[in-house]
Amino acid sequence: MKPYKLAIVGATGVVGRCVLHILEEKNLPNLEYVLFASHRSAGQTLSFMGKEYVVQELNENSFDEGFDFAIFSAGGDTAKKFAPIASAKGCIVVDNSSAFRMEKEVPLIVPEVNSEEIANHKGIISNPNCSTIQAVVALKPLDEKYHLKRIIYSTYQAVSGAGSKGLSDLEEGITSFVTKKEYSLQKFPYPIFNNCLPHIDVFLENGYTKEEEKMINETRKILKRPDLKITATAVRVPVFNSHSEAITVEFEKDFHLEELVEVLKHSPGIIVQDDFQHAIYPLASTSTGYDEVFCGRIRRDESVASGVNLWVVADNIRKGAASNAVQIVEKLIALDQDRTR
Repeated sequence: MKPYKLAIVGATGVVGRCVLHILEEKNLPNLEYVLFASHRSAGQTLSFMGKEYVVQELNENSFDEGFDFAIFSAGGDTAKKFAPIASAKGCIVVDNSSAFRMEKEVPLIVPEVNSEEIANHKGIISNPNCSTIQAVVALKPLDEKYHLKRIIYSTYQAVSGAGSKGLSDLEEGITSFVTKKEYSLQKFPYPIFNNCLPHIDVFLENGYTKEEEKMINETRKILKRPDLKITATAVRVPVFNSHSEAITVEFEKDFHLEELVEVLKHSPGIIVQDDFQHAIYPLASTSTGYDEVFCGRIRRDESVASGVNLWVVADNIRKGAASNAVQIVEKLIALDQDRTR
């Protein structure tokens, strides 16, 4: 196997550190790594793969060294500036931000769902929104079997999705509740401790938030269903990690519930936890640390002719960002090896 060179951009952030952790777990052969971050974090030393890596400052010349791949986890502005530079120098970029997701020429990839689209890249591949990723892993096999007619998303999203400042707001809120000391919010408009905030990202003119719009548009693109009827309400909840989603689906075709459950059980990347008689269902606390998407509370929606309710939970930092990106890099390596055999 020939050697490959992989850049990790945003290596010191929450997602970047998770990318490093997953790469250590996988220990992919013949990979050379270079770690990048902004000038604020450059110079830090990170222990990775049994070595000490000094984080380099990202700049316009960073990709002159010749990289095969780069995983960007540094935000939309950084991606818009530096991903095209990397791509122009022959590096295939897997970007975690929303910068390129809805561009027609950029594949929006969840490997369990549409890995065949990876080969169509023009140098940049986008990771979907974390809440979209876990949803479409569950919905894709159901769409193939029963044909989706309408989706209603209600999300319960952990503060880790808002980065280190979101985590700090929850931690400080808990401490303040115990000590009665005041604190300053860093991320959210209101305290997240003891609250549910129906406000993720900015509000749009139609009253939806950008997060809700992302879920709607990204689901349509990934499933290749541009006219699919979807609505969404995205809520931030006082949970440290792992997003939970209540998904109500209406199908074009009728279904037998037992068969539908079996479809999910035998689909890639899904673990079914669905035994209501023994109170077994997916939890944020037990899904953290896993790459799989957990499905439970599977029951008919008795308000429509052919509908089902699902409870879908996944680690938003791992499967919702880091491991999805690493999976894409693995697929890119496999494609390259197939071409060079």
